[in-house]
Order: sequence, then structure tokens, then C-alpha cells
Amino acid sequence: MSSESRSLAASGLEIRPFRALTYRQRNPEHLARVSSPAYDLVTPTSRDRLAHADPHNIVRLILPRPADGGSAANGDPAHQAAVMLSSWQDDGVLDRDDELALWLYELQPPDGAPATVGWVGAVALPPVGSAAVLPHEDTYPGAVEGRRALLAATDTDLEPIVLAHDPEPTVAALTEAARRGDPTLELRDSDGVAHRLWRVTNPATLSQVTAALRSTGAVIADGHHRFAAARANSRAEPPREGSDAVLALVTPMGPGGLRVAPIHRVVPDLALDDALTAAHGAFRVAALPVGDGDQIAVVAAIDRWLATTDESGFLVTDGHRLFQLTHPSESVLATVPSEAPPAWRHLDVVLAHHGLLAGLWQRRDDPESVLIAHTAEDAVRTAAERGGVALLLRAPSPEDVAAVARAGARMPRKSTLFVPKPRTGLVLRPLAD
Repeated sequence: MSSESRSLAASGLEIRPFRALTYRQRNPEHLARVSSPAYDLVTPTSRDRLAHADPHNIVRLILPRPADGGSAANGDPAHQAAVMLSSWQDDGVLDRDDELALWLYELQPPDGAPATVGWVGAVALPPVGSAAVLPHEDTYPGAVEGRRALLAATDTDLEPIVLAHDPEPTVAALTEAARRGDPTLELRDSDGVAHRLWRVTNPATLSQVTAALRSTGAVIADGHHRFAAARANSRAEPPREGSDAVLALVTPMGPGGLRVAPIHRVVPDLALDDALTAAHGAFRVAALPVGDGDQIAVVAAIDRWLATTDESGFLVTDGHRLFQLTHPSESVLATVPSEAPPAWRHLDVVLAHHGLLAGLWQRRDDPESVLIAHTAEDAVRTAAERGGVALLLRAPSPEDVAAVARAGARMPRKSTLFVPKPRTGLVLRPLAD
């Protein structure tokens, strides 16, 4: 990386065109069949379903299993993925572009909400301490190491992280102009989101886009572990070509950008009565009506609560009864570190983790003690199956997330779910050009 590139990465986003690796067969039905959600959104059950949908589904690379590898498997999943990726290229399943390009990516939700649009490119890893790319969530070393091993073995960015950049009028104008004509790749996923990508190779356009993005900084919206893995991989000796960048979808904050959806918690093996007894006195606890008290009625009541704008606090349920916790006591508020920046201290997810999960319920913040659920339905079902309680949280705003990142603070793990999500497998980036 040149001294000029280091300077640009220190002060703003440096995005580079690259020669992508894509599936040779590009009809929408095939792309829907071989692509997948990001690795951390794939459950064991959905992983099996995706792998069985097509022998070349990308999930076999991002979440490799020995059963998929045949003679290539040697007990090392990362090595297995590397061998499989090489064979897919040799067999013509995947093609490498001849030209450098950026990819314009449009995600259109099925509910009529405005489309999210951004640019996919190789974003230079800025120096530590730079404000060019700011994280906002904590990571786990084990998860980082798993992604690093996969990246090092395959020498390929298999899926993009997502960056939300400062709004910039020139970027917005260039984005709108590039959306004309037929897309290079398109599909509709199982959630009804339409994905359209345009391959942009015009040198003048590439130069204008990269120059305009240099005046912006970004917050990591999705992919903290993959970003940390790319950093770790870049420190390997001897240095590997192309390891000083990470594949990213760069999309604006605000109009044309992402929305934030809530992420909920499930505490296994905690009876609802015990959870409420611990919360009494520290919160105001009120029962909410749930009709017949079955899981469908509970989820419906939760969805109504999440859709309102004049409610506060958290919801707690075992899948049959539902309670709202509000008005935290001074003792609960005191569990939040006072030296933390104001942008961090007032967040629901912070208060839930410090005051309720760690404080009153005495739970460690690890993947076994506190489970993650991306929908109310998943949270309620998992709580019932695991003999525990679901803790339903409201999403922070994009402004809250940006404020935390700029203050140099970190939210608890899995605090934000930016939506819609790019589809994994549409555009891959071999590190070496």
C-alpha cells in the first residue's frame, strides 16, 4: 500500500475497483438457489436447506462441513473451503472478470419501502485509530479467528461487510446515474427482497465515485468480525497481495441507506417468575394482555408494541405470558459505567445488558448464556423450547449507532441489525489481482 493510499485511508474511505469472481450461470432462479444470507444469519437448519438446494451453494464455502468436501476434507474446514473454491473455478462454475469494476447494488424491500443502494468494492483497511471506518460493536476472538482462517485459506473475500457512510451529494448523483439500464445480476430472495447489481467499468465513473467517497467516513453496519478478520489477515508475514482491503457494500446513512431492526435476547433455563422476581423493585413490572396466551398471540402483542413510538422499556416473556419492564431504578442506572459517553449510556441494549442480564439475572454475556434472536417469533419460540425467557428490545436509531461509533465506544455484541442485507455469493473478491 503506497504512502498516498495510507494517507487517504486515514482521512476518508478509499474504495478500489476489483476483478470479481461470479457464478457463470446468471439467471435469477439460479442465483437465488446458489446464494445465501450472510454466514451469521444462517441457522443449522437453514444451512442444510441451502446446501441441499444446489451442490454449488455458497453456504458450502462460508460454513464448510466435512460432509460437503469429499476427498478434499482433511479435518480443517478452511482448507476444505479453499479446495472446493478452487475446484469450482476449474470446473467453470465461477468466472473471474477480465476488467476492474465497482458494482452498484440495489436492494428493494417487498413492502414498498425505499430501496437501499450502495457500491461494492475493495475498501482499504485504514490505520488503527483512523476515523475512516468506525466499529460500534464488540467482537469475540473465536469468531474473528474462524473468519480469518477462512480468508487466509481461500485468499478470497467470500461475502461483503456493510459500511454506512456520511451522506455525500456527489455520491448520490453518481449512484442514481449508474442505476440505468439492465442490471448485470438480479434475483429475489425468500424474504421477497429484490437484489439488482450493475457492473460499472467506465474509468471516468470509477474515478468520480472513488474521489467522492474519499471525503466521507463510515460506520460498520454489518461485519465487525469479518472486518477484524481482514485486519488480522493483513498482518500475516509475508504480506499477501490484496490483504490490505476488505470487500464491502458502501451505502449512505439516511435516505437511500439502511434501516435498523431490533435484535432480541433469549436467556435459557430461567423461569419467568424468577426473572420477574429479580426485576421487581428495580423496574416497574406490568402484565400485558396476550389473548389466548399461545405463542402466536404473544408474538402479535410484541409486534404491536415494537410498532409503537410512545412506549419504552423492555418486554419479557416465556412464550405464554408477557410483561413490560419500565422506569429503571437508580440502582439499575448505576450499573452503567459513568465514564462511558452519553451516546452509549442511554441505549436500551446497554441498560438491558448491564442492569438486567448481568446485574439482576446474573448472566454472563456469552453465546451459551445469552442467545440471539433476530425476530420476535424466533425469540418466543426459542424461549419456550429452552425453558427460559425472551427479552425483547427496541432497535437503536442509525443516529444513535453513529454517535456511539464516533465517541469511540462499543455496543454489546449483536446490538444492531441493519436491513436489508446483501446476498452472499453474488460477488466474490479474490485478494490477488
